[in-house]
Amino acid sequence: MSNDETVATAAKPAGHEPAPATRPSSHVDHLADLYRQMFVIRRVEEEAARAYAQGKIGGFLHLYIGQEAVAVGALSALKPDDYVVTTYRDHGVAIAKGMTARAVMAELYGKDTGCSRGLGGSMHMFDKKTGMLGGHGIVGSHIPLAAGAAFASKYRADGRVTLCFFGEGAVSIGGFHEGVSLAALWKLPIVFICENNEYSMGTPLSRTMSVEDVSMKALGYGIDRDRFFAEDVLTVEQRIGEAVQRARELSLPTLVEVRTYRFRGHSMSDPAKYRTAQELEERKKKDPVLRARAFLVEQGFAASRLEELEKAVEAEVADAVKFAEDSPEPDASILEPTTYDGPFAA
Repeated sequence: MSNDETVATAAKPAGHEPAPATRPSSHVDHLADLYRQMFVIRRVEEEAARAYAQGKIGGFLHLYIGQEAVAVGALSALKPDDYVVTTYRDHGVAIAKGMTARAVMAELYGKDTGCSRGLGGSMHMFDKKTGMLGGHGIVGSHIPLAAGAAFASKYRADGRVTLCFFGEGAVSIGGFHEGVSLAALWKLPIVFICENNEYSMGTPLSRTMSVEDVSMKALGYGIDRDRFFAEDVLTVEQRIGEAVQRARELSLPTLVEVRTYRFRGHSMSDPAKYRTAQELEERKKKDPVLRARAFLVEQGFAASRLEELEKAVEAEVADAVKFAEDSPEPDASILEPTTYDGPFAA
């Protein structure tokens, strides 16, 4: 399938206009900021993989390497107080939503300074103040929760939009039907984003879905749809921006399929032998992080500024790793409040 095989929204509502400008006056400076966010995610994930191999991180670890443009592009179309609900592959989304590299890395290390005080780990990044309403470990279970957040926003008339991320494997789960059906029925301000990375764990798309185009499922609910490849972070921002505008201004949901690709296995325990080395290398040639960097250079972004940006990111990630390693583990004093009151109770 080529990049030209995109699907426009099925039925744009009356009064639909292009997405509002989300970029500052300098297009290049804006792209530089998006590149910085993607590079932070890439380096955090690489260091997390290193720490996992060293035995410093336990449990599961699902890396976002290769998919950075989806989170960064999509969340750049949001307002700071909008909500995000996502899957267990959540580190990148958490950082793009405004969580610090320190909070993410400390949580991966199981430390008390992590976003969930070390009790959640890789699959449960959560931060109330940024509107990051969690990574969720059960496939598809979070989709009705995201619909609930959007319902609350509509009920309160607070103007918030909810983004709900999930993989293509989740569209065959009952929770997907429940969440999208209710969002359509109640006209909720939500954007459902299927991050189709072409492999449900280790099973290729051709063996898991009878219809490859996930966005077609929107037709069964009478909602708008879109479909595109996430090789350019600015394209992601623009296309998701249209769906966000529809949700915010018209309180209408959209189902968007974003075709992407992960460069690592499903988790750190997966050697990804179900795909060829040639396939992987071909996909890496379209790495959205490297494409964004190359475009910055092409647009005349000064080499000195680019070097300064990347050095700052390396320092930020190194600081996050040191912070995680030096932080204390949670002690027994948090057992009662986190069991009966929740870790964020007053």
